Amino acid sequence: MQFYKYHAAGNDYLVYRDCVPFDCSKPMISRICDRHRGLGSDGILVPVIKEGERLSVRIYNTDGSQAEKSGNGLRILCRYLWDQNIVAGSPFEISTKGGIVTCQVLDNGQRISIAMGQAAFANTAAFTVDVDGTPLQLHPVSMGNPHCVVFVDQPTETLARQLGPLIERLSIFPDRTNVQFVRVIDRQTLEVQIWERGVGYTLSSGTSSCAAAAVSRRLGLVGPRVAVNMAGGVIMIELDDDYHVLMQGPVCRVGLYSLDSECLAQAD
Repeated sequence: MQFYKYHAAGNDYLVYRDCVPFDCSKPMISRICDRHRGLGSDGILVPVIKEGERLSVRIYNTDGSQAEKSGNGLRILCRYLWDQNIVAGSPFEISTKGGIVTCQVLDNGQRISIAMGQAAFANTAAFTVDVDGTPLQLHPVSMGNPHCVVFVDQPTETLARQLGPLIERLSIFPDRTNVQFVRVIDRQTLEVQIWERGVGYTLSSGTSSCAAAAVSRRLGLVGPRVAVNMAGGVIMIELDDDYHVLMQGPVCRVGLYSLDSECLAQAD
């Protein structure tokens, strides 16, 4: 099996090179993503490219579950499609489980712009829950996949690792949720630490950036253009008055990797 590896603001994905259909069990996917026993990544992208049909993608988390949408994953997919001469500089659409997004490759492949759709807020703007003895105000929002924004005085990796998995699996989130710990620096800047559903602590996340910016905008804490600073880098978010979200950020190609079938056999 062969994969192209890319990273977007430190969030790395493997793009499956379509030699044979991708048919891997959850344990096999986890083995491929394992940073010690496999190739190492935050997930796997499986492009579906059929002549005359809209481009689409299947997105797998490191635990083998499928994600509805991934902002960084989609930017990486766009760069892969650019590198393979499948797309050019004009806007194009990609279908995901979380909806259709409009994409454009900029700066000769170095930067990708994606219209991520409209942020959808829960009926209740926020609610307070006791998490591990700490009362937290939770702000649920969907970007085609579930998110929960938590404003804190100082977002840290330790905090994300401690409280993220507990919030992810709260009963109020039947499909689990991604969690963002957010500090508002000023009206143009957010600092965010992320716990990603099905993955764990991650250096950055595109949809998490969109969610954090959308909730902050709804609360009047930021303006329409926001720089989201994460451990892995910065993603720029623009929002209109109806919370349609445009995301822009860099992508880097790492290389082409092969995985021996013996390694996968051990996963089952």
